[in-house]
This record gives sequence, C-alpha cells and structure tokens, in this order.
Amino acid sequence: MSMKIAFFDTKEYDIPAFENYGGRNGIEFKFYETKLDVDTVGLARGFDGVCVFVNDNVSSPVVDKLFDLGVKYIALRCAGYNNVDVKHCYKKLHVVRVPAYSPYAVAEHTMAMLLTSVRRIHKAYNRTREFNFSLNGLKGFDLHGKTVGVVGTGRIGSAFIDICRGFGMNILAYDKFPRENADFPYVTLDELFARSDVISLHIPLFEDTYHLIDREALKKLKKGVILLNTSRGALIDAEALVEGIKQRVIGGACLDVYEEESELFFEDYSGHIIEDDTLARLLSMPNVIVTSHQAFLTEEALANIAETTVENLCDLRDGKACQNELCYDCGSIDECKRTRRKRCF
Repeated sequence: MSMKIAFFDTKEYDIPAFENYGGRNGIEFKFYETKLDVDTVGLARGFDGVCVFVNDNVSSPVVDKLFDLGVKYIALRCAGYNNVDVKHCYKKLHVVRVPAYSPYAVAEHTMAMLLTSVRRIHKAYNRTREFNFSLNGLKGFDLHGKTVGVVGTGRIGSAFIDICRGFGMNILAYDKFPRENADFPYVTLDELFARSDVISLHIPLFEDTYHLIDREALKKLKKGVILLNTSRGALIDAEALVEGIKQRVIGGACLDVYEEESELFFEDYSGHIIEDDTLARLLSMPNVIVTSHQAFLTEEALANIAETTVENLCDLRDGKACQNELCYDCGSIDECKRTRRKRCF
C-alpha cells in the first residue's frame, strides 16, 4: 500500500536518501522548501502525513489544520520534538521521531569544535591563508588531565564521554535519569558546574531544561570554563552567555545551536544585515565558535535518518506499533508507562 508524505523544510542533502528508502517501501515524498507553519499547512492537503524538522512549527493550530485536512501522521526526522505540541496531537495525529541517527556524528562534531577552540585552529587557518605564520595569540592548552562535565548521558553524551576518555580527560556526568552500572561518576549539577573545565550539553529541551545555563548558573561555573552546546539552543540563555563571556567567567563557547536560530540557521544570509544583535555580538567575540546546526550532517547520519523515518511511516501505514512513536498520554517518552506493544490510541 502506497503512502504520500509532504516533506517540509527540504534541503538538497535530504532528497537522495529519502527518495531511495521511500521508493523501496512504497512511500512517495513531495519535497517543499518552505517550513511548515500556519501559513503553509495547506500544502499538506491530500497527503497521508507530513515530514518535519527542528524549525518547522507544529503548534496546536497547525495540528488542528492538519487533522482537518485528513493528515494522520507527523514524522519528525530528528530526535527533538519541542516544536511539536505533542499533547494536542493525542487522538488526532500519530507522531514518530528518530531518537538516534548517528550519535558519533554529533559527538565527533562536539569534540571538533572543542579542539578548534582550545588550539585556535580557526584563527591559524585564517592567518596562514594570508601567509601570516606568526604564533602570537595562538597558545592553547592540553585537554589531557582536564575535567569535562557532560550533561546528559544518552547515546550522544556517552559517545562524547568515550571520545574525551581517549584524550585522557577526567569525566563528571549529570543526568536526570542516570545509566545503571555506568563506569563514570554522576554528580549533582551544581558540583559539575563548579568542577568542570569543559561543560558539554547533550539533553533535550523541556520546560525544566529551558535556560539551564542562565545568570544564576553563571555564578556556579568554574572561571574560564569552555561551554559546548550541540543539543538545543534554548538550553542556554544567549544574553546571559554574552554577559558571562564579558565577565571572563566563560573562557570560550562552541555553539552548533542558538536560542533564536529558527529564522536564521540552514539559510544563506551572507548578503544581508542580521537583526539579531545578540548573535551578532557572539559572532564578533574571538573565543566563540558558531556552526549552523550541522553536527548531524554526515553521510551515515543522513542515511540513518531517512531509513528510520521510512521504517516509522511503514509501521504506521501497516497498523503496527512503532517503537519511536511519542507518548501523547504521558507527554514525555521518558516517563511512558506503556509497554510499546500497541499504539497510544
């Protein structure tokens, strides 16, 4: 049985893998460059489902309109789902996600950003292209023996921990749901803040993690800490981050995500004036590195995302229980009491 899916916020690199896996499984994707929101939701008319990404808006008005149009499924091609009103979808639309596509892609990008920052590789690259081979201002520091605090020990956080061990770093971890028999120490968040030379965030964005790093957290951080975020932008209060850098509390920041990225990231604004003063200030700082939400962007990850998304849609089409369906009743997959042997509704 075939299935038609409206694919929103399409980028060139999305198409080959989704056409490949979709074609093999009787799923036809219609690719739209526009993002899904209240103004574009009409494009989903006549489709069985929509496939969305992190910057698509799947708020309650959009959910209601999708339901009215006869759409039955929302397939997230990402792990996070804070842009979807999950509870409002209950008994209207089934929502599935890709909980893990390549933890190594994100973890390796996190370490790449850290090394670039502490060894001043970005500055050296720009200098040598102008035949400036001076070493002044390029002094870094060893990661060996430093303490890294990893907030979130799921697949990505754990992969990053393994990489850090390879550099001889000391590990501290915090997670609301600690792993059993973990071979690294869990500490309180306050202790992690106080002791870590490097802090890396690998947690979802929920109400209780929003602005995890804010002005109050700045008071608890070890002076000169390097802050890494390849998870969700709003985990960090961007204005507080600027303040912390100016106060020399934060020695460096490596951001693959940004709090107000939805209208900026994944697009080319090189010929425009950016109106976001906070982002412009961060980009002007010599100890800040920003990449455009690209940590996931490897060939392996893109293939895994497409394959898992198509498998999720096939399960829904064929009436099977999908292990990656979000729990509407509980509102959080981590708190779900169901056995996953049947759908939520």
